[in-house]
Amino acid sequence: MDNIDHFNLRSFDLNLMIAFDAMMQEMSVTKAAEKLRIGQSAMSHNLNTLRMLLADDLFVRVGQKMQPTAKARALAGPVRTALSQAQNALHATDSFDPQTAQRVFRLGVTGEMDMILLPVLMQHLQQQAPGIKILSRTITSETVDGMINGGEIDLAIGCKSQLNTGHFGEVLFNSEVACCFNPDILDLPLPMSRAQYLASRHAVLSQTENVAGCVGVALQGMGIELDVVLAAPDFMPLLAAARNSAVIATVPCRIANQYAPLFGLSYCSMPIDVAFPPVRMNWAVWTDKDVGLIWLRDQIRTAINAIAPDRELQAAE
Repeated sequence: MDNIDHFNLRSFDLNLMIAFDAMMQEMSVTKAAEKLRIGQSAMSHNLNTLRMLLADDLFVRVGQKMQPTAKARALAGPVRTALSQAQNALHATDSFDPQTAQRVFRLGVTGEMDMILLPVLMQHLQQQAPGIKILSRTITSETVDGMINGGEIDLAIGCKSQLNTGHFGEVLFNSEVACCFNPDILDLPLPMSRAQYLASRHAVLSQTENVAGCVGVALQGMGIELDVVLAAPDFMPLLAAARNSAVIATVPCRIANQYAPLFGLSYCSMPIDVAFPPVRMNWAVWTDKDVGLIWLRDQIRTAINAIAPDRELQAAE
């Protein structure tokens, strides 16, 4: 992009360009003033200012008519293009047609949303908005605020439990967790008891240095210690570990519904009532009126509603 000399341009009022363009179209001070809905004296003042700034007469009288000078003719095309681009820029956020839009949206997502939201969302977008592309970025509770504030992501989905100043947001759903295990390795009933769950070894999600993970930390707050033998930052390693070893993988219910059967795992609701933060969607205040993002937020809600909710968790064998 060409550099813009803001210092020199700051004294060049956009109204002068508008006056110039109107004069080029009408070739009459009176008609140009009427077109701009200003007085003839104001129009003459704009033209005199332009002549001084550009060191050219711009428009001269030849007989009964006004004629543009060579410099005015040379300026006419670029000025009209600039005004057209300015007009388009001012109206760019007023409309959004998903069928024709060409845009990249940047979503900050947790591992859960990566696995359950993005596949459904992309299926929906391919049908409704073929020109839309999604750039997925991994977020954590430590990085999400900086990524929103820095404009690295348009939306954050999954791990922000509280709103900061300058952010808008909403709850997408309340999170519940499920226990997944290989019935060929672990002889556990469905549903399993609290005692059976606590007596087992566990694989949990952790995005920090704490091996207890988010599930273990939540239980520690209740005075319960889990025997965690695997903590990983994504859910796939947990499910793979449960498939191959005598561990219970504790994952969100929506993950269990979609992926546990693919690993040959049985699953049921966690037998301990633990309150986890709801899954939220958050965005910066300054993007709240972006019609493209308004549309995308609605598509995300639709995609979430299409995914089997936690209450439909099946105790599957």
